[in-house]
Amino acid sequence: MSDRVLIVGASVAGVGAANELRRCGFSGKIALVDGQAHLPYDRPPLSKAALQGEDAGAFVHFHDRDHYAKANIDLHLGSAARELDVRARGVVLESGERLAGDTVIIATGARARPFLSDLCTGTVHLLRDLDDATRLRALLQRGKRLVVIGGGFIGAEVASSAASLGVDVVVIEAAKLPFERILGTQIAARIASLHAEAGVKLMCGVAVDRIEASNAGQRVTLADGQRVDADIVVAGLGSLPNTEWLAPSGLKLSNGVVCDEQGRTEVSGIFAAGDVAAWLDPFMGTHERHEHWTAAREQARIVAQTIAGGAVTAWRDFVPYFWSDLHGARVQMLGSALGADDVQVVHEDSDKRAFVAEFHRAGELIGVVGCNAGKDHALWCKACPRRCGGWRRCISRRPCRPRPELAPLWETDRPKTLPAVSNWTRGLASSCDCWIRASKSFTSN
Repeated sequence: MSDRVLIVGASVAGVGAANELRRCGFSGKIALVDGQAHLPYDRPPLSKAALQGEDAGAFVHFHDRDHYAKANIDLHLGSAARELDVRARGVVLESGERLAGDTVIIATGARARPFLSDLCTGTVHLLRDLDDATRLRALLQRGKRLVVIGGGFIGAEVASSAASLGVDVVVIEAAKLPFERILGTQIAARIASLHAEAGVKLMCGVAVDRIEASNAGQRVTLADGQRVDADIVVAGLGSLPNTEWLAPSGLKLSNGVVCDEQGRTEVSGIFAAGDVAAWLDPFMGTHERHEHWTAAREQARIVAQTIAGGAVTAWRDFVPYFWSDLHGARVQMLGSALGADDVQVVHEDSDKRAFVAEFHRAGELIGVVGCNAGKDHALWCKACPRRCGGWRRCISRRPCRPRPELAPLWETDRPKTLPAVSNWTRGLASSCDCWIRASKSFTSN
């Protein structure tokens, strides 16, 4: 067993791995490194409550400093890792300090994808860290004009928060509808209606050509020639994994650090988890980054269990989950809509702006999406004998386009229903709010 674990990156994956190591009985040294000087903090609130006027510093931190001292987790904050020495299993920080371990966990996450600089002479804000949220919150004053480029999670949540503050918001989305790729047209249209009801203007099916500073503030010119003036422009264009510092190390990189389904890289003793990691999908045989809080937390758990040497949760049992808060509505997705050939709305309450829909492919349930449906979600599960125990255990992860060489895996070995991943997610079928509660206490079980 390793005696020293060095964790690079102190977001959900890094802090989660440190806590899980201690929970598993690991008694060796743990060092947690991050380039930001802030105590480690959670990121989902940054585009929600932190932009709505609440004191972000008061609620986003995972733990106070005493927690790390009591858990014997050494914090090295304010100096980013600039180099990985794979032979020594150590890192060199920007400050010049060198740290080493028997095992290294790379959890440096991802950064916001910037708007192309050669198409921009104006100012475009990004939102990825606490400092970004603090700067943006100061600008979001009633009556200001905000243009959000990209209608995905960050863009939609920024639009929602800004609208609640009385900001005039326009969202520009290149696709026909925000979230169409991941939710399909029918459900994406329902989510888009939340924007419309809140007074947010959607401009879909057109890309941004350029952004220029003007006497009016910022001028956003679209590919079809339309122009939109704004005081503030925010880009929510996805993310890029923070792997540049790893390029000289020789680790295999391909849209992230390439890992197996336990987070192991090709170099013994070096792991990766969270947004920076491209884990092996055991069904598709491909490596993918999973850019959601729940995936990062589960990967951290698996990596820590692997290092500690005890029983290891199987990544193949993980069922993707995400949530978003938009204009006072809680949107939740369990599983996937990829390749769905049938969408069934199984619950609806227009007075509550609530619905639950199932995604099916070839007769199998592959995903469930709900809006304002936490309690109704639970009632529906209980009322349907076919789903005893909840949707979670009924969702199939059968690949959309199976690879022939993996056929035996899903034809004989893959269970028809998937068991709960671990105790910390066990309440999902009855109320997905447990995920939010879990974000404040990694050590809860």
